[in-house]
Amino acid sequence: MPSAREMRLRIQSVKNIAQVTRALETVSASKVRRAMQAVTATRPYAEKAWKVIVHIARQPGSTTLHPLLTEREEIRKVLVVMLSSDRGLCGAYNVNILRETLLHFKNLDKPVAYVSVGRKGRDLLFRRGQKVTADFSNLPSPPTFMDVSSIGRLAVDAFLKGEVDQVFLAYTDFHTMVKQEIVIRQLLPIQVAIAPRGVKGFNVTHNQSKAVFIYEPDQDEILSNVIPRFTALQIYQSILSAQASEHAARMIAMRNATDNAQDLIRELQLDYNKARQQAITNEMLDITSGAEALNPKA
Repeated sequence: MPSAREMRLRIQSVKNIAQVTRALETVSASKVRRAMQAVTATRPYAEKAWKVIVHIARQPGSTTLHPLLTEREEIRKVLVVMLSSDRGLCGAYNVNILRETLLHFKNLDKPVAYVSVGRKGRDLLFRRGQKVTADFSNLPSPPTFMDVSSIGRLAVDAFLKGEVDQVFLAYTDFHTMVKQEIVIRQLLPIQVAIAPRGVKGFNVTHNQSKAVFIYEPDQDEILSNVIPRFTALQIYQSILSAQASEHAARMIAMRNATDNAQDLIRELQLDYNKARQQAITNEMLDITSGAEALNPKA
């Protein structure tokens, strides 16, 4: 049985760990709020850009679509942008997104390449023997649009050059502190009939206006500028949502760790009290035995 001193040291060690996990829980809670505020701030631009894209694509007399709106006749290669975290201590967050992504493309008979956003996802993909064409790690929390615009450029350039025929986005969408949903959706080519996540209140099927507008500059130039930015914006919103999910998962994991530490401290304190009481009892028995031995009447 450990000595009383060893048990005191262990109790203090667990208390220190509980302080760290409690601090991480508090930090994660504040980061969730900041990430969601950043997502909310991007929605007005996303909704307006989506309306412009849909309206131009549905203009009467439009015979050609932008290359980023055109479905390829043959799908030869697929690119997946997978969002994970750079750090651990967030429960099964990274393992879940990897498992769902690999399962989604498991039966696809086309080559699949990955762009990893987050160090943990990159390492897990390498361990599973997947092809990783690019890696973006150590993004700030929350990032700015400029921090992630290069990811959008990479996806758009790969699609326009014909290196890939479809681009998918895999991330964890934040709903509440206790509910996060893994989402795998097509990023390119943009499906005009389906409103992306984060763009609420507008869908092509809900707007049947036949009005014709004259755009300045022309429609092709507008699409050439708006669509790549809108694609990067979708990635940006997904990263913010994924980071909010990561922080929520870490907050819950740290809360559970703190609760477990408190339970362990109570058990150790009880064992320490028993050991201390036993030591006191043994000392009293030794004193009593010694006094009895020195008693001449004994």
